[in-house]
Amino acid sequence: MEIREFQNLMHKIYYSRDKKRGLARTFVWFIEEVGELAKLIREGKKSDFKEEVGDVFAWFLSLANLLDVNVEKEIEKYKEGCPKCKKIPCQCTYDFPSFQF
Repeated sequence: MEIREFQNLMHKIYYSRDKKRGLARTFVWFIEEVGELAKLIREGKKSDFKEEVGDVFAWFLSLANLLDVNVEKEIEKYKEGCPKCKKIPCQCTYDFPSFQF
């Protein structure tokens, strides 16, 4: 399935409900899904990653629909590589924050 097809499907299935819920509350649902994925990553439960990644992406597309953003169009800037350095893989230099897992 193409991204635009999936975004259109999410619109057909959820837009009416998401619009009634509102942008802020839909965003909170999205963040909850991201939190569930973060918990699985922290706990090392790789077997459950796939389902949660799908859920996060679906909620992300629901947000994009509420914001009237065509995700497929907006990701075009990555087609030729990193938007900043124009390289594949990215050659930008920056310090990574230190996290402990």
